[in-house]
Amino acid sequence: MKTYIVDAFTNEVFKGNPAAVTFWDEFPDDKLMQDIAMENNLSETAFAVKLSDDHYNLRWFTPGGEVDLCGHATLATGFVVFEFFPPKSNKVTFTTVKSGDLTVEKKDNLLQMNFPVYTNKQIEVTDAMEDALGVRPVEAYMARDLLCVLPTEKDVENLHPDLEKLKQFDGLLTNVTAKSEKFDCSSRSFGPKTNVPEDPVCGSAHCQIVPYWAEKLGKNNILAYQSSHRSGILHCELDGDRVKLSGEAALYSVNEVNI
Repeated sequence: MKTYIVDAFTNEVFKGNPAAVTFWDEFPDDKLMQDIAMENNLSETAFAVKLSDDHYNLRWFTPGGEVDLCGHATLATGFVVFEFFPPKSNKVTFTTVKSGDLTVEKKDNLLQMNFPVYTNKQIEVTDAMEDALGVRPVEAYMARDLLCVLPTEKDVENLHPDLEKLKQFDGLLTNVTAKSEKFDCSSRSFGPKTNVPEDPVCGSAHCQIVPYWAEKLGKNNILAYQSSHRSGILHCELDGDRVKLSGEAALYSVNEVNI
């Protein structure tokens, strides 16, 4: 069985967010998928089952368990399909258990995903947030994840949060964001609850980040930067209750796995 390692949201290897992509005739049992994800030791491993040339079932596992939505591994899976198993159309549909049908569409040199919006609910900024992050947020919101808006872009870039303390907060991930000079926003995503200390470029986090900045900046097209050590760029568009996330991808390796 082949495993494809793809760096998503970049056109260079060693940047963006790496994901492992695997293809199956039918999903293996959950324990095997979890073991494979742990062995790969990347933030996500994608498991795809082909239904037709442009339609797949898709699941994602982190080293810590299955997740209901993963942007960069979906982009990576779409990239592999277009590169190695090209469909007749320029759009591939991925049917998921908890996030419905997701699409990846070729748009020139970009791959565009169509994801559901996460509705933000503003919550109180607490001393515990400041203690865990090392800087006091100016605003905080809850959706699937906790979103903390920091005073400056430098605060986001230089952040060294206490990962154990982040685990006390509600939400799957803790996302931090600030307005950027070069881009519309700069963000980082931390997932210690899923055994992913920092997700280098998190697509699904932007289902929460993009609606926030679209409202603040008064525009629907957001150029987002993820300022992790690997870094990545997301071309985003808020479209009603959907977020379109576009980016590039680079193939790192194709490996034979003995299972």
